[in-house]
Amino acid sequence: MKLGLIINPVAGVGGSVALKGSDGVVEEALARGAVKQANNRTRTALEPLLAVKDKLSFITASGEMGADLLQEMGFRFEVAYQAPKDTSAEDSKAAAKALLDKHVELLLFAGGDGTARDICAVVEETLPVLGVPAGCKIHSGVYAVTPKAAGELIASLHRGELLSLVDADVMDIDESQFRQGVVRAKRFGEMRIPSSLRYVQAVKQGGKESDELVLHDIASEVISRMELGQRFVMGSGSTVAFIMEELGLANTLLGVDLIENEQLLESDLTEAQLFEAIIPGTKLVITLIGGQGHLFGRGNQQLSPRVIRAIGRDNILVVATKRKLQALDGRPLIIDTGDAALDRELTGIYPIITGYRDSVMYRAANPTD
Repeated sequence: MKLGLIINPVAGVGGSVALKGSDGVVEEALARGAVKQANNRTRTALEPLLAVKDKLSFITASGEMGADLLQEMGFRFEVAYQAPKDTSAEDSKAAAKALLDKHVELLLFAGGDGTARDICAVVEETLPVLGVPAGCKIHSGVYAVTPKAAGELIASLHRGELLSLVDADVMDIDESQFRQGVVRAKRFGEMRIPSSLRYVQAVKQGGKESDELVLHDIASEVISRMELGQRFVMGSGSTVAFIMEELGLANTLLGVDLIENEQLLESDLTEAQLFEAIIPGTKLVITLIGGQGHLFGRGNQQLSPRVIRAIGRDNILVVATKRKLQALDGRPLIIDTGDAALDRELTGIYPIITGYRDSVMYRAANPTD
């Protein structure tokens, strides 16, 4: 797993000295004897990950914004942003931009509502995030209930447990009014966070998925993402076949088809035909082999290394029912393209479309991992 880490080192620094926050009062808070606690809170969050630290790598900012703590705890990390000694909101934003450019799979950040606003201004819903509560104001829904809970959530993701991706509000209040006893919270946006598994809409009594309803939901989500002029490579498998059926298009169950503007362009393409048909922005819709968990390398040889590289990891849409994922018992999805370098590029966390506006996070790995 490639995780991002941003710590706002002065988050909550005004709380212990009755300043009710840190916005604009950091120097006064420190002068009153306040002690920075954000790194300690982040240490608590990272402790549940020590047992698997050889399986993790971090991208972070220098100094108190992440690197110092990661080095102290023995995690592997790379510094993508050089932070000044005295940090500000602009450094949180710049660090978030640097980590976004490094394609981290999950961004862990420590702070309060102001920090969440800064991260949201850059990341929005392009990347899953999780907040470590370290500020005075924690009105936003993007934070774990405790620092330790944040680490446990990431540890469960590494174990292969299913975590839903949910939209959570980013809230903040006016600290100047808060210091006068007036609480006025305002919504500033939303970000996507991993959450414990939840079933929505298409379920039977008792929490069991209804396969037919779930497949309808998955198809509706994929179809809603189809934009005019955009090509979609439709992989093999019954889940993808159901999407084609919902579109009213003929499908090659054990082959690969190409559609554009919800119309069939070509059926059962060869690897060479598929490579020639790829244009910028082409998406690949693929599912896993039930029971085995292969994502690439079984039954879809048309998706060669050069085809996958031409499409790009960011344009791969993985679809599956939660029942199929749970049947793996925590085992990762298998990447076996025949190209070792590409296998390494494709490993990591994927958002799996499991319904309409419903996704879970799941790990894919090289078979030798």
